[in-house]
Amino acid sequence: MDKPTLIEPSFADAIQAIEAATDLSPQTRAQWCSAVRQIAKALDKPIEILPARWTAMQLNLKRLHPATVGANAKTLANQKSNVKAALRWFSEEHEVSPRGAPLTPAWAALRDGINDRGRKARLYGLIRYCSGRGIGPEAVDETALDEYFAYRKQTTSLATNRAARRSVARTWNACAEYDSNWPRRKLVEPPLQAAEGPAWEDFPEWLRRDVDEYLAGLQKIRKGPNGKRYRPCSPKTVRTRRAELVALARKAVKVGIPIGNLISLKALVHPLVVEPVIDAYWHENGEEPKIYTIELASKLLALARQVGLDHAAIERLDDIRATLDEYRQGGLTDKNLAVVRKVLTQGVWTSVVSLPEALMREARANLPDAPVKAALAAQIAVAILILSFAPIRLGNLVAIKIEENLIKPGGPNSAFWLVFPHYDVKNRVGLELTFDETVTKLIDEYIHHFRPHLLRGPSSSRYRHNEGRPAVCAGAVLQF
Repeated sequence: MDKPTLIEPSFADAIQAIEAATDLSPQTRAQWCSAVRQIAKALDKPIEILPARWTAMQLNLKRLHPATVGANAKTLANQKSNVKAALRWFSEEHEVSPRGAPLTPAWAALRDGINDRGRKARLYGLIRYCSGRGIGPEAVDETALDEYFAYRKQTTSLATNRAARRSVARTWNACAEYDSNWPRRKLVEPPLQAAEGPAWEDFPEWLRRDVDEYLAGLQKIRKGPNGKRYRPCSPKTVRTRRAELVALARKAVKVGIPIGNLISLKALVHPLVVEPVIDAYWHENGEEPKIYTIELASKLLALARQVGLDHAAIERLDDIRATLDEYRQGGLTDKNLAVVRKVLTQGVWTSVVSLPEALMREARANLPDAPVKAALAAQIAVAILILSFAPIRLGNLVAIKIEENLIKPGGPNSAFWLVFPHYDVKNRVGLELTFDETVTKLIDEYIHHFRPHLLRGPSSSRYRHNEGRPAVCAGAVLQF
């Protein structure tokens, strides 16, 4: 894609002005120009397309992390500070508008006529762009909107997806309805995804009540059909479960099941409802079902067991689950892989694997004078070290217990093993990992020299507060 031409001064213009400034010391000029170039490099964008405005750049700079930039935290902070000073100086010296390109009288009049603050904010970028490009209000059409969003994608960090375009178009059209001075031409509003069936309030009351009771139960300690106790689900998990059940009900109506038949949660998860819904999802997915469809079948089977469906219904749901499970692929999702790739880059991963020892050196130095602070630093060091070697979730990490999950099968002088039974792991696959001598030694040091400073009272797994300090769990190793 060709580089867009900015409608306002760029980093390149700011560098040129700084280098020519006689009121700045040689040291300041050198520091500012270097910082501007380094930040542009970190953002991976040419200096010609980065606006020389602090209000336009501060969000981009905030997202920069020392590990991905290849600089330490102090160096990056200094670079950001220098860029901020340079851009503010440039704005004052060259009368750069803090909000971007100046508005023509026609656009300024329209902007001032918007009384709603939200509408004004949503249209501000488009107004500035059209004014800077010489596009009059009456000439704004789909082509102008296309060009604006292409420019926005190249030069800002603002959203440019369907929802963003719909928001701008709807706001433009709303202004046309309420302001007689606004251009009469309407913009096309991209449609939202079609609703999957009737509103939730239209479903039978008993079904909605059953779902509410089920979701309320997820927020408490509960027993499964096998007698195992489960911890309360997080609010996010509860919201996800609700959305899945509502979507299931709507999809059932859409595929032809009478809404009056869905009188309870037991009726909703019956194979006569689940099978056509799963088939519909699979048809939409294509030749192979997506992970949502595969996981949904497993979740509905578990829910059917919980609400007490008969054996034949359970068997049929299990057959559906087994068929879908054949398409389950191992490994991480694309989203998680994108994060892993960033972490595994040479500079970032080197920083990660060297961090535990750096934190332990800090902890050892602080232990005589600030034992709790030292213990917390050592705790973080152990957590990072374990995660570097063991692919476990944070829920499992904070629940690690000595002699239960962290064991030494070969005796006190042997290496640590990290073990979790299948029912404590989200994917229901038991976990067994052996740590090497280096990891074992660091964990031993934490347990024997630092962990006691975080423990108070008898050794138990109960959380409590004491002496105004954070609550800790005496039975767990990490005690986050």
